[in-house]
Amino acid sequence: MEFADLLRFTLVGFAAALSWTGITPRFDGIDPLALVAAFVGGYPVFREAMDNLVARRMTMELSMTLALAAALAIKEFTTALFILFFVLGAEMLEHLTVGRGRKAIQNLLDLLPQTALVRRDGHIQELPIAQVQAGDVVVIRPAAEIPVDGAVVAGRSTVDQASITGESVPVEKMPGAAVFAGTTNHAGVLEVRAERLGRDTVFGRIIEAVEKAERSRAPIQKLADRLAAWLVYLALASALVTLAVTHNVRSTIAVVIVAGACGVAAGTPLAVLGAIGRAARGGAIVKGGRYMEALGTIDTVVLDKTGTLTFGEPYVVEVVPCPGVNPRTVVEMAAIAERPSEHPLARAILKKAGQLRSPVREPETFEYLPGKGVRCSSNGEEILVGNAQLLSGVEDLEWQLRTLPDEARDILVAHRGRLLGGLRVEDVLRPEAVEAVARIRSMGMDVVLLTGDRARVAEKVARQLAVQGFGAELLPEQKLEWVEKLMRSGKRVAMVGDGINDAPALAQATVGIAMGSGTDLARQSANVLLLGNNLLDFADLLNTARRARRIILFNFGGTVAVDAAGVFLAAIGVLSPLLAAVVHVTSELTFILNSARLIPSRGRKLDTGVSFPVQPSAAAAD
Repeated sequence: MEFADLLRFTLVGFAAALSWTGITPRFDGIDPLALVAAFVGGYPVFREAMDNLVARRMTMELSMTLALAAALAIKEFTTALFILFFVLGAEMLEHLTVGRGRKAIQNLLDLLPQTALVRRDGHIQELPIAQVQAGDVVVIRPAAEIPVDGAVVAGRSTVDQASITGESVPVEKMPGAAVFAGTTNHAGVLEVRAERLGRDTVFGRIIEAVEKAERSRAPIQKLADRLAAWLVYLALASALVTLAVTHNVRSTIAVVIVAGACGVAAGTPLAVLGAIGRAARGGAIVKGGRYMEALGTIDTVVLDKTGTLTFGEPYVVEVVPCPGVNPRTVVEMAAIAERPSEHPLARAILKKAGQLRSPVREPETFEYLPGKGVRCSSNGEEILVGNAQLLSGVEDLEWQLRTLPDEARDILVAHRGRLLGGLRVEDVLRPEAVEAVARIRSMGMDVVLLTGDRARVAEKVARQLAVQGFGAELLPEQKLEWVEKLMRSGKRVAMVGDGINDAPALAQATVGIAMGSGTDLARQSANVLLLGNNLLDFADLLNTARRARRIILFNFGGTVAVDAAGVFLAAIGVLSPLLAAVVHVTSELTFILNSARLIPSRGRKLDTGVSFPVQPSAAAAD
């Protein structure tokens, strides 16, 4: 927002207040202060109206210019100033929320490591990333960011690649596996043959996809402009017919005044601003009125899974013991083994032990085996926690595994050479997710689930949410393709996400919505920001946007009805210009008050939507 905009807004508001009270002196019925304020404050409106006229576009600015000119012609200065005051206020607020730079996009590549450990001539050298070439072998130490796209040639580890694929659980990497720049290595050392660097990596292509989507996205035409255009045509046609038939200039001026689009011009911004204010009270920041208007037309909602519908981290959701084993023993042994580990799965196990109040002591020895699990000793007895490969020495392992369901075999626990049981670990749905999706669907919208996670996980979440359409194992550009395909089919799409991998789709969608816990790139790429992570806030936002649209359309229909009756009465001489102004102001105030119903009342506490995972039932471990 420029200082000149604030100055014009202040001048018009001050002059309107003085004109309304009648304090300012008048000369032959002319209020000099009001006249100056109208011309100075309305200059941007008049200039845009002329530009639109030259371009043969009928917009709200042209309608307002006609009404303002007609009001000033019959010395209705207060009417003209109040029209300007509402419109300038709406534009000023929009300038405050729209047009912020995408610094997160420009600076995102700087988040990648600036140096890399490269094996050359039998030695490991630390080189600037710009000197790394395709074909070099890059050494990735534990807890380090991976700087290149490539394939593992040596070593075993787990990699957190949620930033690229959205997978909530770290993925095991061994020779031959692909890794991506911008992901995080965990405990093991990996040697990766570089294949793509910089903007050629998947991470770099995400940035380019966001930039391309920003450049190519067609602007959303303001609803007020579309509605006002019809009223401009009505006013001009009615005025010309009146002048041709009656040859009465006063009747023609009365027609122009009464047929103005100010009920829409003033009521629409107020309804949108009221909706934006109500959304903000409910924990959603909308970055401009056009996005609130667009939200009212959404018919398809695309939801990311990890971090949006779920908490984005693993939880132990079920303990499955072998016959004759106490479930608490399974958790206690697993917790002892994982006590020294910083692996996300270890944190999930320790959380489960804390929930059950199981004692967790430090092991005497600890060994992490990349790609397999952990081995430790406690009281001189061996504990193994990991996959079947780690437990290959356990007696009758194959027979005992048949007692466990497939989904409980990812983390197996053995003690003293005996299999104790398995742990089923999953990302957990946010507690409000099912209700939020149900509310969205009750509004008649289609819901689609997109995730980079495995198909089995995506199918289960879709089933829990009663969602028919879903896509799994998607890279960021594939999520973008889903959104583009929906939009090409005529859908108006709202995309909700939180990660770097969601940013291209957020930027491309009709309206992009970022979760409060999302990355900087997701928040900057989105048109709406949820202050917290509560999806019910999003459902409320959709309801508010639809309510605002209904009010705007009601105002438009009411304005058409009043204008039609007023034009007829003015054309036959029943309404003088002064009475036409009274009808104009009365109808305008009526529609403004109708729009003002959206303005939130004071005292409502802001719900940031911060929620915490409801731990799975402990019944299985009791």
